[in-house]
Amino acid sequence: MQFCDECGSMMKADGDQMVCTNDECAGSSDRDRERESAFVTTEAQTDDDVIESSEEANFEGKPIASDVVCDDCGNQEAWYELKQTASADEPPTRFFKCTDCGYRWREYN
Repeated sequence: MQFCDECGSMMKADGDQMVCTNDECAGSSDRDRERESAFVTTEAQTDDDVIESSEEANFEGKPIASDVVCDDCGNQEAWYELKQTASADEPPTRFFKCTDCGYRWREYN
């Protein structure tokens, strides 16, 4: 990704030029094809390393905690993920999903 030297906005390719995406800026520069070869484009990306974190997401494939007990079925294994739900100087919150019954809960540290 290249940014405009004039205003700092993202630039896009236009032929042999990189042009600023800010309509109020006329910034442009020559494309550096050698530098671009090191970039990862969206066409080359896969979603193999994407971690789904929405409430509806499956937890399967995430780390498993064996130091917990499901309040719903008593199972002692649950998938978990960490999220920073408070300020940065507070510990993260662990969200769990039981590997047996699918019950969800959270743990504040």
